[in-house]
Amino acid sequence: MSESMKLRLAYAMNQCMKKASVENITIKEICFAAQCSRQTFYRCFKDKYDLINWYFDRILHISFDRMGQGRTIHDGLLKKFQYIQEEHLFFYAAFSMDTQNNLRQHDFEMIYAFYIDLITKKKNYPLDAKMMDILEIYCFGSVYRTVKWVLHGTKESPEELVDILIQAMPQDLSALYKQLEIY
Repeated sequence: MSESMKLRLAYAMNQCMKKASVENITIKEICFAAQCSRQTFYRCFKDKYDLINWYFDRILHISFDRMGQGRTIHDGLLKKFQYIQEEHLFFYAAFSMDTQNNLRQHDFEMIYAFYIDLITKKKNYPLDAKMMDILEIYCFGSVYRTVKWVLHGTKESPEELVDILIQAMPQDLSALYKQLEIY
């Protein structure tokens, strides 16, 4: 199925999420909003959670692309959080779901891979086991704080959240980022 039909279904889901929780949205409602048949929906996705995962992947890739456009970790995180604010409704709905296709875990896996890739490209060799563990713990904490920020209101601005995450960075990781000139 075409990318444009998948996007149409994703936008329809986004519209439905403005009126109801994900659990209360039916495939019939999504199809009505997208002006397509149930058969079309099921040619694209196996269920509404598959649709959400696909769209979440898409917007996370955009988010990480923006993050990668930053010259420093600070710039990259700021771009990511500004994008999350733009797509707040979807991130809120996606992070609210803990049961099926856990998107928090998916976000962790993507940010962990992003940082590993960024660091290994700069270092030209892989991270050692200790630094991998430090990075893993930092990424878990970063995702936890991001989810909290999205679900419990945006009390902090993106800039303030970036400052919190930078200050929470373990000393060894911070030193590595400084050494690689990406801090």
